[in-house]
Amino acid sequence: MAAAGASSRVLIYGGKGALGASCVTYFKAKNWWVTSIDLFPNEEAHANVIVDSSKSWVEQDQEVQKRVEEVLDGNTLDAIVCVAGGWAGGNAKSKAVVKNADLMFKQSVWTSLISASIAAKHLKNGGLLSLTGAQPSLGGTAGMMGYGMAKAAVHQLVKGLGMEGSGLPPDSTALAILPMTLDTPMNRKNMANADFNQWTPLEYVAELLFEWSEGKNKPATGSLVKLNTKDGKSSWEVYTGCLI
Repeated sequence: MAAAGASSRVLIYGGKGALGASCVTYFKAKNWWVTSIDLFPNEEAHANVIVDSSKSWVEQDQEVQKRVEEVLDGNTLDAIVCVAGGWAGGNAKSKAVVKNADLMFKQSVWTSLISASIAAKHLKNGGLLSLTGAQPSLGGTAGMMGYGMAKAAVHQLVKGLGMEGSGLPPDSTALAILPMTLDTPMNRKNMANADFNQWTPLEYVAELLFEWSEGKNKPATGSLVKLNTKDGKSSWEVYTGCLI
C-alpha cells in the first residue's frame, strides 16, 4: 500500500534495469514514495508490480493496472517514468530481424502505452509522464530496424499525448527523453573500447527526471528531448525537427 505520509509519489516502469534502478535510488533519496514495475522486484522500491513476460499485451495491461490500483490505494502519482527498454540489432537480411523487432516492441512500445494508460487514471493534474525514445530513431536505422521502429513509435505516441484530447489529466506534461548512448554496465561490457566520456551518465538522467517531476525547467508537453554528452559534459535540448 502507498505510504500514508509520503508527499510525492512516482511510478518507475523498468525499475530494475540500469537506468530504472538509478531513478529508484535517486527519487527515494529525495523522500519520494517509489513504485517499480518490472519483470523482477527492485528491493529499494516501496512497492513492486511484477510483469509476467509470457502474457500478451492485453493481459499484461490488465494485471499491471489492477496491481497499480492496489498499491496506490486511492493516492495519485506526481510522476510516471517509463525507462523500460533494451536493444537488438538486425537489418532486413538478418534471420532474427522479426524476432528482435518483436522483443523491441514488447520492451518499449507495450510499456510506454501501458504507462500512458496508467497516467490517464492515476496521474495528478499537472503531473509528468516521461517515456523513453532514442536519437537514432529520428532518422533511418538500417542496422537495427526493430529497435528503430519501436522507438519511433514511442516518439509518435508522445506527440499524440501532448495534444488536446489525449486523455491525460489537465495541465500534465508528456515527453520522451532521447538518449544517444547511456553509460550502463552492459554498454561498457559490449563496447569496451568506446570513449565513455561521450556517453550520458545514468545519474544525470535520474537528476533531470526528478527536476522535471518537481516542475522545474520542464519542457512543454509533447516534447522530444535529446540528451547530449560531449567530453563528459551533459545537456539537453528539445528536438524541433519533423518525425520521419
